[in-house]
Amino acid sequence: MRKLMWIVSLLAASLLSGCGYNEFQTRDEQVKAAWSEVLNQYKRRADLIPNLVNTVQGYAAHEREVLTGVTEARARATSVQLPPEALDNPEAVRRFQEAQGQLSGALGRLLVVAEAYPQLKADANFRDLQAQLEGTENRITTARNRFIKAVQEYNILARQFPTNLTAMMFGYKPKASFEVENEKAISEPPKVDFAPKSAVPAAPSAASPSPPSAPKPPTK
Repeated sequence: MRKLMWIVSLLAASLLSGCGYNEFQTRDEQVKAAWSEVLNQYKRRADLIPNLVNTVQGYAAHEREVLTGVTEARARATSVQLPPEALDNPEAVRRFQEAQGQLSGALGRLLVVAEAYPQLKADANFRDLQAQLEGTENRITTARNRFIKAVQEYNILARQFPTNLTAMMFGYKPKASFEVENEKAISEPPKVDFAPKSAVPAAPSAASPSPPSAPKPPTK
């Protein structure tokens, strides 16, 4: 009896391995690990923002609208949570992506405004924060691309035959991914031109008729 149970267990393990069950576990863990790195980099960016805003405020306090916009966008982005178990919910991923994209746009506007303040650009703390932010943005891009690739590999496994049968049997749904082009459009900062505008010449007014000349005195 014990030998029969051992044989059945071995056959069950072979069937699960052959139908992709074990590969699903591996791919799922890879997606979770890649997503954790994305979240870590977004958190790193969020942690840099308060110091960046305070530094800019020291030189450009009257840029209240831009400073407030960054602060509010950060609050929205950090309030939208997306745990790994919600990655199969496209709407939840869209909300998270939109909030992070809006924060990217607000940061872009802040840095554009900073270009108008030479003393701010020369501030060592600002330069250091700007360099850290740039490095974090690069790491976000790298982490996000790895996540997109991990999700793509998982979704291929969930949709192709015969592993799609395993997906249906165990309820493995395709996971939502980032739509990078949409976020790029959301994050695009507006064009700001600080060059002085040339004066537009006034339109010439209609010439007024000249007054009639006085009559010449008669010659003698």
